[in-house]
Amino acid sequence: MSHQIDPAAWTTLFTEARSQNGWLDKPVDELLLQELYEITRMGPTSMNCQPARFVFLTTDAAKARLMPALMPGNVEKTRTAPVVAIVAYDSRFYEEMPRIWHNPAARDMFGGNAELAASTAFRNGSLQGGYLMMVARGLGLDCGPMSGFVADKVDTEFFPDGRWKTNFLCGLGHGDPAKLMARQPRLPFEDACRVL
Repeated sequence: MSHQIDPAAWTTLFTEARSQNGWLDKPVDELLLQELYEITRMGPTSMNCQPARFVFLTTDAAKARLMPALMPGNVEKTRTAPVVAIVAYDSRFYEEMPRIWHNPAARDMFGGNAELAASTAFRNGSLQGGYLMMVARGLGLDCGPMSGFVADKVDTEFFPDGRWKTNFLCGLGHGDPAKLMARQPRLPFEDACRVL
């Protein structure tokens, strides 16, 4: 499986893809959301732990529940997005380990170490959130990731039992090109990388 993807795919996934600030009024079918998850779940996580959990808000009523937690700059793009994904992680992901990892003792390893469990859940849940965005782009959707919100408010509203924890939000749909900001600079290799 050592082969490169078509160079045109980099255009779709990274070099020409943009974070969206506004949306066209085009719905996203639930079957497409299911396909999005089916591909996303195949991305690698440490010990196959798969802690990410996704809540897809597709109705005005569901998105209205999110509004009190948002910073003002995220309200309109959340309201108008066809889908807003709450990218969360399961703080007790390890309870699934006997089902998804070859050594069921992994459950006790994480269950007996709260710090390890928390860092593993957040780190790998973040990875899976990134996979979700790349898969969405590959399926023809645009993404608008957001971190301007109060996580505790989102958790209280959507995850009152405290098990799932919000990581970030991501609008999904077909972006409105008229609402794109100018592309911002990226750090060059020499500023962001070291080769030792």
